[in-house]
Amino acid sequence: MARRALVVDDEKIIVKGLKFSLEQDDLEVDTAYDGEEAVELAKKNSYDIILLDVMLPKLTGFEVCQQIRDFSNVPIIMLTAKGDDMDKILGLEYGADDYITKPFNILEVKARIKAIMRRTSKSDSSPSVIKYGDLQLNSEYRRVYVKDKEINLTSREYEVLELLVSTPGKIYGREELLKTIWGDEYPGDERTVDVHVRRLREKLESNPSEPRYVKTKWGSGYYFQV
Repeated sequence: MARRALVVDDEKIIVKGLKFSLEQDDLEVDTAYDGEEAVELAKKNSYDIILLDVMLPKLTGFEVCQQIRDFSNVPIIMLTAKGDDMDKILGLEYGADDYITKPFNILEVKARIKAIMRRTSKSDSSPSVIKYGDLQLNSEYRRVYVKDKEINLTSREYEVLELLVSTPGKIYGREELLKTIWGDEYPGDERTVDVHVRRLREKLESNPSEPRYVKTKWGSGYYFQV
């Protein structure tokens, strides 16, 4: 089955260029030019990736991202203004997995998409389940449960948790996490890690200010507590 992407931007020339380029890689591409249309398409269809501009009519990219996160964990890459760090941080806060600054190189966009799709593809035919107390992680289906209730994580949030869970007690520095999860070429900084850990705690912990699972070793980094 062909992979499917949704491209959302109010600049038609950008949408046209992205659609043409992604179709060359055998992706099926749907397009939207405002926030409301994007949310409706995301509800009706199953996508493997969404490219989402921040500045949109009707609903902003942040609002679209937030609404999609209510019903889907599809990977979302935000398209942000060059050098606007606040847009990048806000995008991550609202549940985006990655961001690319405009003007962008189409080869970089395609490389980011391929990297995310590799990480989110199923690689094993038999389920691999890790369980610690009330927390259960299914690595085949990339699903997480707390007290048998499924927790909706973004692909990046899942990857951070899976890495920590796979090596309980091991302390990962922010820079190490950034390089391991986002890659050496990722242009973001360590705040990206902090945002994702905070969101993980908000979703997993009954009391995020006193986390049970994802702990902080002050001055060193984060680790998973067994």
